[in-house]
Amino acid sequence: MRLIVTGGGTGGHTYPALTAVNALRARLEAQGRSLDVLWVGAEDSLEKRVATANGIPFQAVDTGKVRRSANPLKLVSADNIRDMGKAFRGVFQSRRVVSDFRPDVVLATGGYVAVPVGLAARMARRPLVVHEQTVLLGLANKVLARAGARMAVTSESTLKLLPDSARADAVVTGNPVRPAVLEGRADRAAEELGFDGCDPDLPTVYVTGGAQGSVQINTTVRDLLPWLLERANVVHQCGEANVGDLRAATRDLDPELAARHHVTAFVGSELPDVLAMADVVISRSGAGTIAELTALGKAAVFVPLATSAGDEQRHNARHLQEAGAALALLDEVSPEALREKLEPLLTDPERRAAVAERAREHGRPDAADRLVDVVLKAEGT
Repeated sequence: MRLIVTGGGTGGHTYPALTAVNALRARLEAQGRSLDVLWVGAEDSLEKRVATANGIPFQAVDTGKVRRSANPLKLVSADNIRDMGKAFRGVFQSRRVVSDFRPDVVLATGGYVAVPVGLAARMARRPLVVHEQTVLLGLANKVLARAGARMAVTSESTLKLLPDSARADAVVTGNPVRPAVLEGRADRAAEELGFDGCDPDLPTVYVTGGAQGSVQINTTVRDLLPWLLERANVVHQCGEANVGDLRAATRDLDPELAARHHVTAFVGSELPDVLAMADVVISRSGAGTIAELTALGKAAVFVPLATSAGDEQRHNARHLQEAGAALALLDEVSPEALREKLEPLLTDPERRAAVAERAREHGRPDAADRLVDVVLKAEGT
């Protein structure tokens, strides 16, 4: 099978694509078939680094970002005009790539680069599968949905946002989650982290703001530490720049309490085990994070990133909170507001278990296989 995969710009678009490619390759090999894949993306991009690191051939094309504004006059900016020109060049470049590679299917997972590649696939009459990771519908995927793509979405609630022409054949797959995330062992986490002060009789809270950390989350948790460490162990992934400040925050606490706070710049290969150990997670609410935590069935308190595109993180967090599958700081972000959300989860194991179970009901750990089904069906059309 010959596959072009496109999508990127952020991990939320890139890693689901990689997970789907790996799942598709495994499925085909089990059938005695092979996969010839080409990743098409932007030069000097995350998707190029990920593809190269995983031995996937990569082809760069031009792409442009449309800067949205409520003021129509601001849309006619020098940056937008320049990038629109790049996007048009990207379509012609992508058309050549598609013609030369002759894929059986093109899989697009969003981001601006998906538009020229997806349009080129339709121009060449190649089957196009588009995967939407968020509850909302991204701008790039809106364009491709109207261009006749076969849509795979993460949530039932996304279906009503699709154009009529795309809704009838759309499939709810969920968001692909790396298999390793689902295979963690809680009993290994403390030793791997060197977390000697972990009290096995207390719940464990995992705090994360992504690879670089989040200053907002870090400072909010820091100011709550004296209260929090009386009730829980805390694994705090904070980003390299924030390690010193957070270690200093417990310097004057009782040593037994301070020992329950494990600060680390980054969590790498031990992440599955850390997630398995965590009873409560404090994090942003991007699509990838939501997919992992719901697949695992974790109680979470979300602190949405206010600047996320289309305010999608707030929408994700509100969606789960209204379903009883998470709690969220949707308005005020403060130590007091966080304490109000955390307290019932830490003091009432039954409440925590109920939230975790509702989260699990929203999870789709088999999302990658569901997406592979859509790709294989498109191959046969």
